Amino acid sequence: MRKIINPAPQSWGELVQRPTKNLDELEPGILETFRLVQEQGDEALLQLAQKYDGVRLQSLVTTEKEIAESEAKVPQELKEAILQAYSNIQLFHTQQAEPVKQIETMNGVNCWRKSVAIEKVGLYIPGGTAPLFSTLLMLGVPARIAGCKELVLCTPPAKDGSIHPAILYTASLLGVNRIVKAGGAQAIAAMAFGIESVPAVHKIFGPGNQYVTVAKQLVSKAGVAIDLPAGPSEVLVMADESANPAFVAADLLSQAEHGADSQVVLLTTSEEVLQQVEQELETQLRVLPRKEFAAKALENSLGIILGSRQEMLAFSNLYAPEHLILSVSDFEELMDGIANAGSVFLGHYSPESAGDYASGTNHTLPTNGYARAYSGVSLDSFVKKITFQYITREGLQHIGKTIETMAEAEGLEAHKNAVSIRLKELNRV
Repeated sequence: MRKIINPAPQSWGELVQRPTKNLDELEPGILETFRLVQEQGDEALLQLAQKYDGVRLQSLVTTEKEIAESEAKVPQELKEAILQAYSNIQLFHTQQAEPVKQIETMNGVNCWRKSVAIEKVGLYIPGGTAPLFSTLLMLGVPARIAGCKELVLCTPPAKDGSIHPAILYTASLLGVNRIVKAGGAQAIAAMAFGIESVPAVHKIFGPGNQYVTVAKQLVSKAGVAIDLPAGPSEVLVMADESANPAFVAADLLSQAEHGADSQVVLLTTSEEVLQQVEQELETQLRVLPRKEFAAKALENSLGIILGSRQEMLAFSNLYAPEHLILSVSDFEELMDGIANAGSVFLGHYSPESAGDYASGTNHTLPTNGYARAYSGVSLDSFVKKITFQYITREGLQHIGKTIETMAEAEGLEAHKNAVSIRLKELNRV
């Protein structure tokens, strides 16, 4: 972890830059994959599964037998944990539903907005070094609450052609029965364009490696919506003298272990706290199964000493972290000042991993500074907001002159006439 003491505010802009790669060089290969999928359909996915996953599949679609058998392979303790997380996520997201509110903006002019589910949704769930069944919960639960009619799940197979049983068990719990054994850019292409085994969807959700990330960006240019710009995982922890260094180190490592391109940032007003956290990082890192990933991520990470809590807050808002942890006393004093963050964890006993798995909030969040403008996935991500209006005869008489005047001022005579012709009819009655 790079150590920085009291950096000048004018240098902060450079410090908040992520160690991201230039992904433009991946585009030609991904576009070639798109071409293959569009031209060869299922056969392209079968060939690419053999090339990239090392397996020659007999079928892309998971059978009902495979799904049913998966339940017996999931330990009871894990099933109970998944069910608890499912319950919490469902409760939190259900409360996000908005009732329809009809507003009479003036006498006889009625307007309202209604949430309508996106009919066809694609869910991409990584299955390589970490089979993210938790992400399936985070995406599948709000999709079901929203009322999406068709859910398509794509996830890469293991070398024996199987899907991780926890992913299948969770999919079954959510009622997702179209489970496709496909990963990478080819899976994104299949969901975007549609092939024999994979119906085209209207919006694609889910994280993935750099190929998946670029593929999602490319299909968004072709008219298929995506959840949000995604990149490597990140966390920023603000810690004062009240923080437990072991807790802070554990939170930093929980994100660092995602991958070598992850980034973690520690802000503190105490050099002693930073030293203690660094010692804990060394101790905890040694016993992690994914220590190689975490160690690489720490090379791109920062430990910054600032002069005050307000400076820490200002730096955090500029950084706009995916995850923000306030490991400080009296965090209430800083809460209202948070302007940019994907998800916030308050106090010493709110680990980021709670949000990743089971507290109820969603862990699909904006990274790479996009929290300045984007929200994380929520129930709203799976619906469209459609506005309605109903204007009575009296209402048009009240608002008509306003519309005519504005349309005429913009030089749009047909707009004006759409009102005028109605007003003339009303005046004849």
